[in-house]
Amino acid sequence: MMVEEKREVEEEEVKVVEEEEEEERIQSFKELGVCSELVEACDNLGWKAPTRIQMEAIPHAIQGSDIIGLAQTGSGKTAAFALPILQALLQAPQPFFACVLSPTRELAIQISEQFEALGSGIGVKCAVLVGGVAQTDQSIALAKRPHIVVATPGRLIDHLSNTKGFTLRMLKYLVLDEADRLLNEDFEKSLDEILNVIPRERKTYLFSATMTKKVKKLQRACLRNPVKIEAASKYSTVDTLKQQYRFVPAKYKECYLVYILTEMSGSTSMVFTRTCDATGLLALMLRNLGLRAIPISGHMTQAKRLGALNKFKGGECNILICTDVASRGLDIPSVDMVINYDIPTNSKDYIHRVGRTARAGRSGVAISLVNQYELEWYIQIEKLIGKKLPEFPAQEEEVLLLLERVTEAKRISQMKLKETGGKKKRRGGDDVDEDVDRYLGLKNGKAKKFKNR
Repeated sequence: MMVEEKREVEEEEVKVVEEEEEEERIQSFKELGVCSELVEACDNLGWKAPTRIQMEAIPHAIQGSDIIGLAQTGSGKTAAFALPILQALLQAPQPFFACVLSPTRELAIQISEQFEALGSGIGVKCAVLVGGVAQTDQSIALAKRPHIVVATPGRLIDHLSNTKGFTLRMLKYLVLDEADRLLNEDFEKSLDEILNVIPRERKTYLFSATMTKKVKKLQRACLRNPVKIEAASKYSTVDTLKQQYRFVPAKYKECYLVYILTEMSGSTSMVFTRTCDATGLLALMLRNLGLRAIPISGHMTQAKRLGALNKFKGGECNILICTDVASRGLDIPSVDMVINYDIPTNSKDYIHRVGRTARAGRSGVAISLVNQYELEWYIQIEKLIGKKLPEFPAQEEEVLLLLERVTEAKRISQMKLKETGGKKKRRGGDDVDEDVDRYLGLKNGKAKKFKNR
């Protein structure tokens, strides 16, 4: 840490908790002070021993401290804030007890599912407030006075402004998950509005895999003498993740993608692109080649996004083509491989992308395809993670045997997109084509029921 950063931390009186040695590792949630009801819930979920971020954060949270938690993605951050909140709720139950803010819809839904799983034995009620879903249904959920509200900032503001009787004036806990995203300019206005209508006397938790340390941002979030938990270095990936790169000519990039996916055909893979249009094109191209690929992007309706995620999680397709909408916090344990088809322009996004694999002690592979136009961005990634990555082994002659088939599949996909006006569809409309609807089991954008097979 630089001298200036140290001074900022001292000004904020942030207490830094150092990592404990591995041999002193706590062996159970009970030793952390978690109550018996929640220990049982952890056992039912198969959680026998706490992860490092849980081990470091939970005791301080239970004691009533504000928390800034920095830990590698996939290390159990959600439980690190959910367990202390649920324990406090047990001691003093009330509606609208806690609010968790997430930068993406999918992460919000996942956080809610984890709260419900941990609180199933104690009757915890959750409401999810995200865009792309009818506000009426969400208003009905709020009328039932849930204990936990999980929301994206914009939709929470909508309900605070328009839903009769909904208020967070009695809120006890505020959580900013993926806090680095929520503290940046994209969410600044919404976050300020939320902070203005919730009590100042509350507990606040900030959790993320990457974290900026500007004092003004911490002051804006109104933390009070927070305990700072660093269960990882500032920008790090887990040891069980095998990272590689391959420098490729731009014109052969699709060929290399197909080659890797074919070579690793037994894997469950996430392929990251830079644009929403690219997700649709690549998914169509791969399906034309017989691969089980499906896209997810911000241009899809919420029904389609959730449908795509469920198909992927359920194993009906094993390749998810996505933008960075899927890089934040999503926990899909079966993911074996992440491919950076497009190198992220923001090097910190690399940490979040590759964090979709090698989660919770599992192994995983991350491969980055780098062309001549992306070299500068890739160099920034190597600087960020502090090491040079080995090259993915592939004979170009062998890769180019796929060129004719890949070129034809891409041509057919482009024609299909052009016919359906793929790029010109309004936001929220059919951003790929009817083929995606059929794959998702959607008719006119609505899910249809499948018979059990």
